[in-house]
Amino acid sequence: MLRTGGSRLVAPGLRSLLGGRPQPGLAAAGARAYHERVVDHYNNPRNVGSFDKDDPNVGTGLVGAPACGDVMKLQIRVDEGTGKIVDACFKTFGCGSAIASSSVATEWVKGKQMEEVVTIKNTEIAKHLSLPPVKLHCSMLAEDAIKAAVKDYEAKKAKMGDSPSEKAAEA
Repeated sequence: MLRTGGSRLVAPGLRSLLGGRPQPGLAAAGARAYHERVVDHYNNPRNVGSFDKDDPNVGTGLVGAPACGDVMKLQIRVDEGTGKIVDACFKTFGCGSAIASSSVATEWVKGKQMEEVVTIKNTEIAKHLSLPPVKLHCSMLAEDAIKAAVKDYEAKKAKMGDSPSEKAAEA
């Protein structure tokens, strides 16, 4: 669990090193701080869970970063008629920044067209969460997971001969 230390957010182990009291200017002392949005999405993640990967209206993106061990599964459920993402969920094994990036990604894709969600960039997620440079790979995983989920959904539809682009051409 991540907690606040004064006006800064710190990991619980740091608090004991600091004598359990808030420390002004903590960032200047070299401690790594987490933005309140990261802490919020870590402590209260949105849309945790999974859908049936065999459901034809579900796309699954599974991505990982071997360097740090983070693994992210993001799934989208698409309304066949409108092509909009009606629901999204995730399961992530990783640090607080990876969990927060996954949570934000699921919130951002809901209610949007697939063409729109593939334009979501890791830099937008990183900026929203105020991720430090050392944690940018977490937002990159979220971007990759979104794209992989869309690609999986489109591959399922193409296999069934019912791709969204074919439907749009028919209309």
